[in-house]
Amino acid sequence: MAFVIALLIVLVGVIAGFQLTTEGRSEKGNYIVWGIITMIAFAPFLSFVIGVMYGIVVKNSWATSAMMYLSPLIFIIGLIILLLGIYKNDGGYK
Repeated sequence: MAFVIALLIVLVGVIAGFQLTTEGRSEKGNYIVWGIITMIAFAPFLSFVIGVMYGIVVKNSWATSAMMYLSPLIFIIGLIILLLGIYKNDGGYK
């Protein structure tokens, strides 16, 4: 049941991301939206699903500790996307 809830949260994050980025926002706004969604929805829940599924596949409960490495990694990727959006120059000076 925990997989279903985590996957639903990731799915809602993807749907929200597409809904918020198809409103005609600038490229800068799209980066900001996807960065925030990556940090909030994808990092904790996707790392949970991947870590637990990996633990089930290798049949070792300690293998689920992969979540501890995946969550900060995905969060940092989202932070980089967010910072790209914040510091991106939208058609400014040439």
